[in-house]
Amino acid sequence: MRLLAVGLLLMAGCTEPAPRATPTPAPPSPTTVAPTTAAPTTPPPTTRPPLTPSPRFGTKKPPPPPSFDYVFPVAGCTATYGRAHHDYPATDIFARAGCAYVSPVTGRVDEVSYRDDWNATTNRGAQRGGLFVSVVGVDGVRYYGSHLKRVAPGIRPGVRVEAGTRLGDLGTSGSARGTAPHLHFGISWPTRAGVWWVRRGEVHPWPYLDSWRAGGNKSPGAEVRGQRYREGTVPPCPAYC
Repeated sequence: MRLLAVGLLLMAGCTEPAPRATPTPAPPSPTTVAPTTAAPTTPPPTTRPPLTPSPRFGTKKPPPPPSFDYVFPVAGCTATYGRAHHDYPATDIFARAGCAYVSPVTGRVDEVSYRDDWNATTNRGAQRGGLFVSVVGVDGVRYYGSHLKRVAPGIRPGVRVEAGTRLGDLGTSGSARGTAPHLHFGISWPTRAGVWWVRRGEVHPWPYLDSWRAGGNKSPGAEVRGQRYREGTVPPCPAYC
């Protein structure tokens, strides 16, 4: 029995002790991070490039308005005229009968009267001019000369004329019958045919006649456009209607 006990003890001593179980570490508890509020950021100041003029609104001066060449409407004769006219704006240019009435500017013939149908008894406004020629110039203005003795050959509506082209001869046709020969000269804007109360004159010609006789080129274009804007293309007839 003693031997058996000793043997059991020896066997127990030779047997390795069972390994201890290693405790499994607990998973780390989640860390709670306090929310942070970002400080508002101020955008950097915007630096604008210097303004540069656009091609349309540049710093250069606009081109000057177009210029036109004008001539005095009575050629080859001594002529006189005043600065007033009865009833509506126009100028009577006095010169001897037969003096040349010429186109004051390059343009096209507008209306022409080859007959004198005026009658003192009826005194109709549409017939008071007698023989006449009107021209619409390249400046957009209409020029009218009446009381002619005759209309120059080849002058008819639509014909192109240059400044200084002879349109007719001064006389006493129409309501100028029995008076000194003269050219009734009127300045207006173009209208349809037959609007005689505009054709006979809407602005006073004498400032432009003064310029042209002195060799200048003063244009009535701006004044005519302004008058048309104020009155309308076909305003009411003011006299001899």
